Amino acid sequence: MDTVLNMIRRFAKSEDGSTMVEMAIVSTLLFTLTLGFVDFGYAFYQWNAATKAVQIGARLASISDPVATNLTAAGPTSSPGAPIVAGAYGPFVCTYTAGTGACSNSGGFSAANFSRIFRGDTANTNDDACPDLAADQRAGMCHFFPGLQRSNVVITYAATGLGYQTRLGGPVPTITVNLQNVTFQFFFLQGLLGYANKTMPSMLSTVTGEDLKSTFP
Repeated sequence: MDTVLNMIRRFAKSEDGSTMVEMAIVSTLLFTLTLGFVDFGYAFYQWNAATKAVQIGARLASISDPVATNLTAAGPTSSPGAPIVAGAYGPFVCTYTAGTGACSNSGGFSAANFSRIFRGDTANTNDDACPDLAADQRAGMCHFFPGLQRSNVVITYAATGLGYQTRLGGPVPTITVNLQNVTFQFFFLQGLLGYANKTMPSMLSTVTGEDLKSTFP
């Protein structure tokens, strides 16, 4: 009996293996922090890529045929040089959902023009896949934000009351491109801690339209 008690006392006082236990605890925390840095670094990359994509989208929309086909006949076009009154037309809010697109206020919808903004010079009216670019081709939004889908893109043409009517061929709108329903993807933290993907805050880029083309090269 004394032998058993002595063995228990020695076992209770023993510190053998304590280093391994401490290392296991510290390693788990360190591993989680390291993977957390990787995940949040990737989230920051997604934020930057999304910001660049909307900037490119707004620029392309400002120099390309409008997605809202009724825009060219909207608003006062008979008085070049006159102020553009806020709300003179639209706004035409153009989105792509479930394989088809639409613009608010009966704006019509050009899938080809939407595709040129989304995919660049390689037009395709239905495909979310981002094409490889040749040296002489212009990039679209998807080239700056891999994984972007058409349904994430919202293009708005509006008369904001800024600027003047400059031409007879149609109004020069204020164009806003923003993203919707885009999430930050967390891979390691989601698997380890159940950290769910987070919806990316809305971001947008607004420009004044230029002489919208009647043709696209």
